[in-house]
Amino acid sequence: MDINIFKLIGAIGLILISVGLLLKNRKYEDVLYIVGGCCLEVYSIHIKDTLFIVLQIIFTLFAIYNLLKIKKFF
Repeated sequence: MDINIFKLIGAIGLILISVGLLLKNRKYEDVLYIVGGCCLEVYSIHIKDTLFIVLQIIFTLFAIYNLLKIKKFF
């Protein structure tokens, strides 16, 4: 069985974001969004999908902003 490491990273990112949707704690939700978004960013760069690359950058930056806002940096 040939395991593509990039598909595995993408699948982990998808799982992390999905779990983040189920959480009630905003801080942990954002952390899962950030890590999951980074995983999906790696996958989107691998498949060379420009729209998905831009989407993941925006999504991840927004999650970082929200996390920093919760921690009172903004």
